[in-house]
Amino acid sequence: MTSASASRSGQGSSGQVSAPATLSRPSRADLVFRMLVTACATLVLLALGGLVVTMAFGGFRAFSTFGPGFVWHNVWNPVTNDFGALAPLFGTIITTVIAVLLAVPLAFGTAFWLTAMAPPRVAEIVGTAVQLLAAVPSIIFGMWGLFVIKPIMARDIQPFLTHHFGHVPGVRQVVHGAPFGYGLMTGGIILAVMITPFIAAVMRDVFGAMPPMLRESAYGLGATRWEVMRQVVLPWSRTGLIGGIVLGMGRAMGETMAVTFVIGDSNHIGWSLFAPANTVASLIALEFPESPAGSIKLASLLALGFILMALSFGTLAVARLLLRERRV
Repeated sequence: MTSASASRSGQGSSGQVSAPATLSRPSRADLVFRMLVTACATLVLLALGGLVVTMAFGGFRAFSTFGPGFVWHNVWNPVTNDFGALAPLFGTIITTVIAVLLAVPLAFGTAFWLTAMAPPRVAEIVGTAVQLLAAVPSIIFGMWGLFVIKPIMARDIQPFLTHHFGHVPGVRQVVHGAPFGYGLMTGGIILAVMITPFIAAVMRDVFGAMPPMLRESAYGLGATRWEVMRQVVLPWSRTGLIGGIVLGMGRAMGETMAVTFVIGDSNHIGWSLFAPANTVASLIALEFPESPAGSIKLASLLALGFILMALSFGTLAVARLLLRERRV
């Protein structure tokens, strides 16, 4: 009777057993851990905010001098202090589009082959090689593009396209020009080689996380590899694929040295893919050391950096919007 009454007295009127005091109070280690992770998140936000504020404050003079027309003004003349962002923005967008169009099919095929078709031993070796390719410094890609891709473009690719398609309306404007080897297409090819390992690595992880039962069920119903890829793999992994593509796109838009080697350094807009051009990152890298402190040229370069950040943020926002619509 005594033990039973003591047991009943340890319970509340509602019949619930009170939790130990050690579970109801956060420990000191938990508080320290919470403060550390909160500080890490806050530091990341402060760093991002500092970058945006620095670019915006540094480029304010350019925006105030040229107005909103700075974005679509197609002149970059340091002699007359007349600057506009349209030409480098055009080069950035075109080279990024070329890179994504070339890299996505290559990365998707590589990732699907590694996860669904290759023998495990071969997949391990090839997967390691893809990861090593992602670790190559960008300046090495630039040197490779300058000494290997550029001569091929000038000697073989552009003369072939000009000879066979130079008379076709609509295509003539895209392939015409002197065969220098520099240009938007060469820069896009170098960027495609650079971003393919990043996109392929993300796609491989997404495909590897897919439950094997889904593939096996489709194969059991008589589906071919093409049908499994199109009707099972793609719908299940759509979110991860878009994330990998956006990651590669952001890498391509911000790449500097590799593009600087092969794009030609010309601040003019030309519809030919083989015409010399510039990107925002390459223009900043080339002309920033020659820009005096407090000059309108330096302010214009900082304004270009701010526009590039805004373009990257906009691309990420559109990708997240597409993912949200897919989930709905």
